[in-house]
Amino acid sequence: MLVSIPQILDAAQIAELRRRLDAAAWVDGRETVGAQGARVKDNQQLSEASPLRLELGKTILAALARNPAFHAAALPVKILPPRFNRYTAGGQYGFHVDGAVMHLADGEQLRSDISCTVFINDPDDYEGGELVISDTYGEHLVALPAGDAILYPSSSLHRVMPVTRGARLASFFWVQSMIRDDGQRRMLYELDTSIQRLTADGADAEAVLQLTGLYHNLLRRWAEL
Repeated sequence: MLVSIPQILDAAQIAELRRRLDAAAWVDGRETVGAQGARVKDNQQLSEASPLRLELGKTILAALARNPAFHAAALPVKILPPRFNRYTAGGQYGFHVDGAVMHLADGEQLRSDISCTVFINDPDDYEGGELVISDTYGEHLVALPAGDAILYPSSSLHRVMPVTRGARLASFFWVQSMIRDDGQRRMLYELDTSIQRLTADGADAEAVLQLTGLYHNLLRRWAEL
């Protein structure tokens, strides 16, 4: 399931992130991948040890915590602290699948169910740089406005196209969801959004209550905590 979520970050937050990242010290993005990923990855990242990465990551996490659309789509249990990358001067990331298990700083592990990219500058600032996500329906090209996010299954084959002008800035991270199966997660998301629309439209309260009960009973049956 591909889900686009608008305005995870507002204009003031984007401006502050841009200001801090423009002055940041970037390192080779291959720092965080294994041998296979290193062969196709050509970008820059904030170092894993960077205090700036941790500080700006908290901004992203706080924004996610306030966003009901993100919670409806992801149903998160754990979120890997956000990382930040920069693509410029032909930088790209060839087709790959994200690792299945991520290691957290406290020694715990996270199963990567959902990958998320939050765009920090607008597509007009650069050429190329589209996130290409491949699934059974073909390839989807994603280049969203600054502050918007895209969520997609971590099992998806995906790449970032070469950036031929300017620089593409983004935050990226992984989510372990209460719902491991993408198909079940899609059904719950569609049911949830339908309930919200029916409620807003003043639909029959008893029918909405029955659908709400169905949502929670399915969540109770499928959730892994």
